[in-house]
Amino acid sequence: MATAYWEGEGKAKSGFWQAGHRPTLIAAFLYFDLAFMVWVLLGPLAPEIAKTLHLTAAQKGLMVATPTLAGAALRLVVGLLVDRIGPKRSGAIAQVIVIAGLFAAWIVGVNSFGGTLALGVILGFAGASFAIALPLASRWYPPEHQGKAMGLAGMGNSGTVLAALFAPTLAKAFGWNAVLGLACIPLTIVLAVYLILAKDAPNAPPPKPMAAYLKPLKTADAWWFMGFYGVTFGGFVGLAASLPIYFTDRFGLTTVMAGYATAACVFAGSLIRPVGGALADSIGGVKALSCVFLVAALALAGVSAAPSVATALPTFVLAMLALGVGNGSVFQLVPQRFREEIGVMTGLVGMAGGIGGFYLASSLGFARQLTGSYQPGFLIFAGLALVALAGLSWVKGKWRTGWGAASGARI
Repeated sequence: MATAYWEGEGKAKSGFWQAGHRPTLIAAFLYFDLAFMVWVLLGPLAPEIAKTLHLTAAQKGLMVATPTLAGAALRLVVGLLVDRIGPKRSGAIAQVIVIAGLFAAWIVGVNSFGGTLALGVILGFAGASFAIALPLASRWYPPEHQGKAMGLAGMGNSGTVLAALFAPTLAKAFGWNAVLGLACIPLTIVLAVYLILAKDAPNAPPPKPMAAYLKPLKTADAWWFMGFYGVTFGGFVGLAASLPIYFTDRFGLTTVMAGYATAACVFAGSLIRPVGGALADSIGGVKALSCVFLVAALALAGVSAAPSVATALPTFVLAMLALGVGNGSVFQLVPQRFREEIGVMTGLVGMAGGIGGFYLASSLGFARQLTGSYQPGFLIFAGLALVALAGLSWVKGKWRTGWGAASGARI
């Protein structure tokens, strides 16, 4: 096993690949990747489900947003569980629940709008994987490598690419309900690999009274991080869930072509996440986030007025690139400020990200139904990105002279 940085004071700092535990980092990525794949599964299937169940635009938006909201709520619960029993066991429990839920949905069938919402709640346990995979990897790495470690583990959000690429094609061949059962196969394989490779770090904090886990909420910094991630990750997952509906409804693409277009956008945001973490390690998370919020706001405003797929697609890709960098940048900063509470903070910040995603996905559906256009939904979220930029400008000076200076890492 690689020599861990906490095993003795005064040891020379090692390179990234020697600093932590690679099998655990790989396990965290794989677990996160497949969990994310099923978390957004209703998005690529939404056009077909909507046809079968005769859903309105608002119902479609709420359907794809429900797993995001459930994942947001469950991330806090799972974050508490991680700090009490460890991330490895927490991950195994969550994955078993997801596999059992998908298998039951496949056997029984989803025959109503209410049934899709119930399935969305179960899929929320997959979204809660965020509060498991990131602490699992983070606890093995020192402050100067947090951005890269969290970025690589967090790149598991590329699972949304797998859903966008394969779910529409499989649904066309076997029916959308069959896709729910087929998803259990890779989930089970990855669960076995995860149990073999993953190992909890030896420096985990001891269990605390339950009330102590909410102590970070008494600090303003926790709320700032939650707000920033509500924009970056909320934008990413909200778009990942909504783009299949947007491309089929707005431009008349087939479900398979809409899946390919969505995959291109999501791939950009997923691939760039570790780059965002590394960039934040290099220039500081605050600088990286400042650029992210500005670019994201401009791109989302541009998308709102895009007249064709040819203009909308590259603009979405730009937005996803910015949001992906932002996801990595936020989690370069969080462990510097809340290292002892990283489990619960991952849950809290991840919860805020899920709430942001729920808002974006559901608001796009309601905007379409109420106004006949998706434009208001995109413009409001662009405005939220500018609000986040203003907030970051407000706190950055205090951070750099306070806990940022004491952390030893660039912020």
